[in-house]
Amino acid sequence: RNRQYIESGAFRELVAKAKVLKQCKEMTGKHLGIYTEFDTRANEQVVLKAGISFVSIEGAKKNLNAEITDFDFGKVRKNAFDLWNKALGKIAVSGGTEEQRSVFYTALYHTMIDPRSFADVDGNYIGGDKKVHQNTKFTKRTIFSGWDVFRSQFPLQNIINPTVVNDMVNSLIELADETGKRYFERWEFLNAYSGCMIGNPAVSVMVDAYNKGIRNFDIAKGYEFAKNSCDKFGNSDLRKVIAGEKPLNGGEFGISTTLEYAYFEWCLSVLSDSLKNKADAQKYRALSNSYKDIFDPEFGWFRPKKPDGSWVPLPKAGRTAQDYGCVESDPYQQGWFVPHDPNGLAALLGGSQKALADLTNFFEKAPETFTWNDYYNHPNEPVHLTPFLFNRWKAPWLTQKWVRTICENAYHNNVEGLVGNEDVGQMSAWYVLSASGLHPSCPGTNRYEIFTPVFDEVVIQTDPVFAKGKKFIVSAKNNSPQNKYIQSAKLNGKDYSKCYLNYSDIVNGGRLELILGPEPNKNWGLKE
Repeated sequence: RNRQYIESGAFRELVAKAKVLKQCKEMTGKHLGIYTEFDTRANEQVVLKAGISFVSIEGAKKNLNAEITDFDFGKVRKNAFDLWNKALGKIAVSGGTEEQRSVFYTALYHTMIDPRSFADVDGNYIGGDKKVHQNTKFTKRTIFSGWDVFRSQFPLQNIINPTVVNDMVNSLIELADETGKRYFERWEFLNAYSGCMIGNPAVSVMVDAYNKGIRNFDIAKGYEFAKNSCDKFGNSDLRKVIAGEKPLNGGEFGISTTLEYAYFEWCLSVLSDSLKNKADAQKYRALSNSYKDIFDPEFGWFRPKKPDGSWVPLPKAGRTAQDYGCVESDPYQQGWFVPHDPNGLAALLGGSQKALADLTNFFEKAPETFTWNDYYNHPNEPVHLTPFLFNRWKAPWLTQKWVRTICENAYHNNVEGLVGNEDVGQMSAWYVLSASGLHPSCPGTNRYEIFTPVFDEVVIQTDPVFAKGKKFIVSAKNNSPQNKYIQSAKLNGKDYSKCYLNYSDIVNGGRLELILGPEPNKNWGLKE
């Protein structure tokens, strides 16, 4: 596509309009670039330093003077190396292959790029009202790829970088307040309401943080904006159709939108409970059951509905019809997304045994490399919580099998190291958590699923501000490519029979010891 554009008339017209101004040292406007030339000798190095600010030229100078005080390239390089080394040191792994360790730390690096700081060194930043603000209580951050990152990226940061999570929640609250829109943006970029993708992911991120004690933000405003978000984009219209009333908005009630809105409405019901608002809790919990309204018992799966409540005609491909009521997925992929009510989903599918058989089929039909396909499609986010459903349906050995298989086959240390778009840290965050043996099945709860880690030992340094600053260690004895099944476990020296941990177990520090073997122990991990 890039080559087609370069060869197009539109590109040639754009180039024809471009002007090159020699000896111009200052200019203001859009679509500007800069070039410079140096009369250098052979092998002579040119050193350049630059300051960047989204606020002003003065801010850029302050940033430059504060962060790069001289022209010592080696010093700047070493400082960057030390800072990243410290950041990546929040998780230490041992065991595994050299490639697996390279993949792990590359992935961990990817998860720490965004959301990035949007503020100058003095705390100044441009707000949603396009005015200059200053806040020293949090760092203004930007680039919130909400639809992607609520699933793995922010659950990871809740453990290793909770201050970043707190910053982002503050930034989203202030943006909604400053613009006057008073609802959360789902894909924020430099204060812009891009409206990209679907759902209300900021609600999930805020509720998940609040549940985990990450609360240095204005919860009154956050709660108001969360309600506004779910009321503006949610399942209330679908419920009006079911009740025989005319919906407020036309358009199809899709599978992706209905299921994801239902999850975010459940998140809001959880926050309402925490804030002792019984009426809201009841309202949003009822809306969170809306996923059941688009399940067709005759078809045995989810289908989109027309505004009048009738079914949208079924395509020949059935559950694997791409975009049939779905966003970047098919019904088979999106239909598993009921993280807040796995037992309710199993009941719709005819019970946990039928649900397990269907879910197993979903994984077994995916290609070995997990490249783009109609079944378990790891390159895209709708399926990212699906492997952990086996834990929820009392078959934890299958979560152990498939998470290890995905880690081995979908991530590599080469030019095609990821099977899909990085999506601002989400693809890598899934790997970091999964390779560590811990991943949530439903962000918004404090439950992290347990399964087989890639490494013999994973040491997580918890935060000293929002946690106790202690280390949590996951050790896997007898770990090997063949020994991928948990035989038994101990938590802090005591026998442990659950296939999940509470967030507090992790951030309070301790040790989870897993004994591995080549065959599943189907009796372990079934305790509630």
